[in-house]
Amino acid sequence: MGKECGNCDNDHVNSEREIFKAWAKEVHECEEHFKVNVKSGLSSDEVENRRKVYGYNDLEQHEGESIWKLVLEQFNDTLVRILLAAAIVSFVLAWYGGGDGGTEITAFVEPLVIFLILIVNAIVGVWQENNAEKALEALKEIQSEHATVIRDGKKILNLPAKELVPGDVVELRVGDMVPADMRVVELISSTLRLEQSSLTGESQVVNKTFKPVASDADIQGKTCIVFAGTMVVNGNCICLVTNTGMETEIGKVHKQIHFAAQSEEDTPLKKKLNEFGEMLTLIIGVICALVWLINVKYFLYWEYVNGWPRNFKFSFEKCTYYFEIAVALAVAAIPEGLPAVITTCLALGTRKMAQKNALVRRLPSVETLGCTTVICSDKTGTLTTNQMAVAKLVAIGSEPDTLRSFKVEGTTYNPSDGKIEDWPAGQLDANLEMIARIAAICNDAAIAWSENKFVTSGMPTEAALKVLVEKMGLPEESKDILSASTSTLLRCCEWWNEHDRRIATLEFDRDRKSMGVIVDSGPGKKTLLVKGAVENLLERSSKIQLRDGSVVKLDDNARNLVLEALNEMSTRALRCLGFAYKDELPIFDSYSGDDDHPAHQLLLNPSNYSLIESELIFVGLVGLRDPPRKEVHQAIEDCRAAGIRVMVITGDNKNTAEAVCCEIGLFGPNEDISSRSITGKEFVGLHDKKGYLRQSGGLLFSRAEPTHKQEIVRLLKEEGEVVAMTGDGVNDAPALKLADIGIAMGIAGTEVAKESSDMVLADDNFSTIVAAVGEGRSIYNNMKAFIRYMISSNMGEVASIFLTAALGIPEGLIPVQLLWVNLVTDGPPATALGFNPPDKDIMKKPPRNKDDSLINLWILFRYLVVGMYVGLATVGVFIIWYTNGSFLGVDLSGDGHTLVTYNQLANWGQCSTWNNFTVTPFTAGARVLSFDNDPCGYFHAGKVKATTLSLSVLVAIEMFNSLNALSEDGSLLTMPPWVNPWLLLAMLVSFSLHFFILYVPFLAQIFGIVPLSFNEWLLVLVVAFPVIIVDEILKFVGRCTSESQTSQARRSKQKSE
Repeated sequence: MGKECGNCDNDHVNSEREIFKAWAKEVHECEEHFKVNVKSGLSSDEVENRRKVYGYNDLEQHEGESIWKLVLEQFNDTLVRILLAAAIVSFVLAWYGGGDGGTEITAFVEPLVIFLILIVNAIVGVWQENNAEKALEALKEIQSEHATVIRDGKKILNLPAKELVPGDVVELRVGDMVPADMRVVELISSTLRLEQSSLTGESQVVNKTFKPVASDADIQGKTCIVFAGTMVVNGNCICLVTNTGMETEIGKVHKQIHFAAQSEEDTPLKKKLNEFGEMLTLIIGVICALVWLINVKYFLYWEYVNGWPRNFKFSFEKCTYYFEIAVALAVAAIPEGLPAVITTCLALGTRKMAQKNALVRRLPSVETLGCTTVICSDKTGTLTTNQMAVAKLVAIGSEPDTLRSFKVEGTTYNPSDGKIEDWPAGQLDANLEMIARIAAICNDAAIAWSENKFVTSGMPTEAALKVLVEKMGLPEESKDILSASTSTLLRCCEWWNEHDRRIATLEFDRDRKSMGVIVDSGPGKKTLLVKGAVENLLERSSKIQLRDGSVVKLDDNARNLVLEALNEMSTRALRCLGFAYKDELPIFDSYSGDDDHPAHQLLLNPSNYSLIESELIFVGLVGLRDPPRKEVHQAIEDCRAAGIRVMVITGDNKNTAEAVCCEIGLFGPNEDISSRSITGKEFVGLHDKKGYLRQSGGLLFSRAEPTHKQEIVRLLKEEGEVVAMTGDGVNDAPALKLADIGIAMGIAGTEVAKESSDMVLADDNFSTIVAAVGEGRSIYNNMKAFIRYMISSNMGEVASIFLTAALGIPEGLIPVQLLWVNLVTDGPPATALGFNPPDKDIMKKPPRNKDDSLINLWILFRYLVVGMYVGLATVGVFIIWYTNGSFLGVDLSGDGHTLVTYNQLANWGQCSTWNNFTVTPFTAGARVLSFDNDPCGYFHAGKVKATTLSLSVLVAIEMFNSLNALSEDGSLLTMPPWVNPWLLLAMLVSFSLHFFILYVPFLAQIFGIVPLSFNEWLLVLVVAFPVIIVDEILKFVGRCTSESQTSQARRSKQKSE
């Protein structure tokens, strides 16, 4: 009862918290709402009471399905259920000795093999299902484990984070992981910055404040809220816990991932195979019913008395025999080897993709990639490098009203990546020297080479400035360069820091928007170096340094010129930083960092920083950005050519995102993008969201939250699109899970994103996705080839059994032989068809419709014709052996077998009533078969040679038919077999396997076959080869029809134009 009441309270409190918007309230209002004093915190009793209501600050454990339920779900498939039924019936018949004269082991091989197939299928399925919940486990890894909390007026260090409750007062410091969603109530340092890109998608660290914001602010706009799972990179503060556990933003992501996991759909191929299975069930049912109706006269007899049927007689033995035929029919109709071949082909596809830096986590996604129609891409780290870089350097000219601009190449933190255009190498003038000096020293970032990549610590913008300094080089007078190791990555920055030792730092804050350092420039000489927002530095500057180092007054003309340059760079979405210095610091002349110096007291109070940073000398500015990857522009063009739409969904601001999208070619240079670029909030407010998404061409969604991404993916899927979604952050995980193809970043991606994805990009590169789509299309085309090949082969087997039953002749192929052909003999050629070379124009065609049928009416007709030929050939060779001593010049009388008439063969069941029917002994391999005592046994055990001929013809036809499958409509004259040497090797392997079971006595006994003579092999080839001619004729008709339809469509289009 207590637990239920707790839940009631919980619901009540949750509704209260939804109403209370802490980010829009003043600090005292938050204290009143949560009934707490931020100085003393909650009391222990109050904490316990609140824990009963709110529970622990932990993410929910969703109980996964039991292992037995997962196993049972693997049998929720039409093909699998037909196989299971066939296996059970076959096992029962074997158990009760219903086999057709074979040994006991032969009777059990068939059901055991089918059961083995089903078990392996279930194991693979359960393994894949278990992987689905790993994303939720990874999400828990980014939760903070401990927190510093104020309770009962005392500070508690390292309190387990899960014990936090709403109303708790928490202290955060640099490097802390935020333990819950909290309202900032007091800044202890002058500034507070958090890295929350994994949650919001913002490319830069975010400044936080204690001031309230608008009540309708989006997640990025809630600057007074710190979110669970994000990291403090600068400053420390006091916060008030507002949401815990599942009510935090990360908890909402957890719910969304769980919901998306429940909404996962089958891949397009799986849906098509399911449809095929249902159609196959119907076909098998109809054919089984026909077989029984045709043969009912053999096991159910009656006499007519006065016009009415009387004296019914039932033959259980004959009924069982035709029941076995029905089982054989089910075995023949189902391509048992198809799951194994599909898995093999997909696995080979994953290896090819891995070579292109696309690591596939779920095999079916390889095929789904081929029909991708929309790629929803994140911006930061996917389209861009996620490495800030200086793009432009503006220095002062020889006069105050002249500026010099330098374009800076390079998109990474590698100092050797690119150079500065038109740069005076080794000849830095005084103005450029000062810019390099400030950029190197007024900087807390570091860059290192680790694990085959450049990694940074500190602010990304500061790391970019250090790279700029390396590209600028050193001044001529730096003869003491050897004091810095030449092997050091940042040797220029090291030289500047040795040249001017830093003795004090004026930390960045939001009011003055700048950072300063005081350096020792020589005996009794101190200099203040400042970097920050250009407008703010200009306001506090009274002079400007010229090219030669001379200093003049900063007049309005010079000021306006700098502001024009600033405006020009801002319109290109560059983040601008200005540089200034001050060399008249009388109070700091004797200061060297001592605590008792008067200047030290001045530095302890941040409110004095603006005064210290006044009367500055302005020296220049730079424009920074997270640059687009070089390969992306071409990849966007490739997508356009392939009929794939690209949508950019980012948490970054609109101007920056638009600039990047224009640069990568998503939007044209002069295109009006007002209708194509909106924020996530604006999209949610649209009346016709689906109509907006239907627009052709690229779309951009900026300031997008996790729910926006999910909504976009969901609506696109409802419109019938096949959606590939990229992402790297926690905020991307729900959409990655919901998309048809979730693609995570391998370098910058969080474990949550990776575990939610179907594919991981090892190089975080958008162009890799496009290459993977091309590979996916190629794999699908090849899969279509071998699926059709296997289905056409099965049609032939069905036709063979149906004709056998319809004609009333003895059973030519037994189930264990059909299983061997379906699983082993067909397997190598089907797998080899997966190596067919891709079409050269594969990425010039529009994506296939996911509802496109694997087999259209024309293909179905083609394979029905081929299937009928297979049936006629396998049954025909069986009849030929019994009724003819030679065929087409091939002598078959060498073994001495007895010839019978077709009428006798078709009525073999009445053999016991024939008068004077005798059979002479004949050779079958190394044996001599004699039926002196039981002549009718000639149609049972004596059919072993005829059965071997039927099986060999079936194998040979299917080998030749695999050559037909090289191309859907192309002739073997234009696409000869050697375009795919793997197929020729596979045919050799399959024939070798067939010879193996023929000529190894033990195996020959199991499969009920015997070795063949040279003449008998000639007969096999004569009967099998025409399948190539039959399909060539059908392909020719298909090509003529296709060309006629194409030209007709072209004429219709010309008329309409």
